[in-house]
Amino acid sequence: MTGGTGNTGRRIAGLLAGAGHRVRTGSRRPASGDGHPWVPFDWGDAATHGPALEGVRRVYLVPPTGEPDPAAYLLPFLDLARRAGVDRVVLLSSSAIAETDGGLGEVHRAVRARFPQWTVLRPSWFMQNFTGDHPHARGIRERGEIVTATGDGRVAFVDAEDIAAVGARALTDERPHNNAHLITGPQALSYAEVAATLSRVTGTAVRHRAVPRATLRDRLAADGIPERFADLLAGMDEAIAQGAEDRTSPAVEQVTGRAPRSFADFAAAHAALWRR
Repeated sequence: MTGGTGNTGRRIAGLLAGAGHRVRTGSRRPASGDGHPWVPFDWGDAATHGPALEGVRRVYLVPPTGEPDPAAYLLPFLDLARRAGVDRVVLLSSSAIAETDGGLGEVHRAVRARFPQWTVLRPSWFMQNFTGDHPHARGIRERGEIVTATGDGRVAFVDAEDIAAVGARALTDERPHNNAHLITGPQALSYAEVAATLSRVTGTAVRHRAVPRATLRDRLAADGIPERFADLLAGMDEAIAQGAEDRTSPAVEQVTGRAPRSFADFAAAHAALWRR
């Protein structure tokens, strides 16, 4: 799998290995202590792609982070994978991207057209965006605020553990899913409601500060995000403000047999990360 050290890749690898499946992770660096066979893999170095596919029949495909045109990397890789004998591909996409769109939408179409067994994961925004080194997480820890261009728009945030559970089933179920799964948490929340939840579980005030799209784009670019990708992210926030992500999906429960984790439960479990 590509992205073997990322939010979903390392979780899927753990689930597969725990169920007795052979797993090979590809990334620019090995994951510390995960125990899985590792091969060097870099989207920017095509020489790493062929060796990573040797003997592989099923692939979990994570696009390069921060790349506005992922199809330029993924389409040649998919052709190589097909020639190498891969017959099942699970692609990590996004709820914000439709099959008819360019970029990852084009990759979505290619996966469906080129492989007899396929799944596209279309998760909503990750709950993990509020932990680790994400700008939201740093803003909460350093200033007690979340800055977005979403206004009062709502998002059904989803735990990466739930995305991984669906992805692992898509890779291993005897019957291929041959479907695009919209994956969400159980409730759509505004960022103001997220901030209120974090305030409650941490005992420290957290607020949401709504800004215009252009302001957010400039903030993200100043934070080191490439300008084109920063504009793309700011545009996604603007779409949220217009209601694009105000929806929930039963996919997690339908595929795994259990309900997705709520943001309140996620926040309570990670409260110590945000206390200042």
